[in-house]
Amino acid sequence: MSDDIDSFISTAPALRFAFAIKARVAAIQDLGQTARGHRRIIDILGGEVHGPRLAGEILPGGADWQIVRPDGTIEVVARYTIRSNTGALIYVQNEGLRVASPEILARMSKGELVPFDSYHFRTAPRFETAEPSLKWLERATFVGVAARTPDRVAIGFHEVL
Repeated sequence: MSDDIDSFISTAPALRFAFAIKARVAAIQDLGQTARGHRRIIDILGGEVHGPRLAGEILPGGADWQIVRPDGTIEVVARYTIRSNTGALIYVQNEGLRVASPEILARMSKGELVPFDSYHFRTAPRFETAEPSLKWLERATFVGVAARTPDRVAIGFHEVL
């Protein structure tokens, strides 16, 4: 029995692409060093959602609350709302990490576009909705593969199977 468990838990799960977002973001509000760390806030201005399992728009009014750790790792917690093409509202809470070398972080902070493979940016989103046809979002686990440009964040959401 133990061998069955070890085999089961050591098998990597598969991923299935569900949808992507492209969110327009405002300039960074740098609050500086707070009791919780170096705090930054980036307002979400709106955006688009497209993919095989969900399409719609990101509504303005959300934000990404960040803590920059002493080693440069950025903890992100974004909260925003998606309106699907059918009009259903979906609350998103997306937490993750962005890790890069000091040189890449400095270039990104200046608003430069850097190669997407020069940093690690992954998220773990959670969704809430009252729409019965979208309840699958609440019952699935997702991994987000993210990229940052000077004025946008793009994330591909992959369902863990």
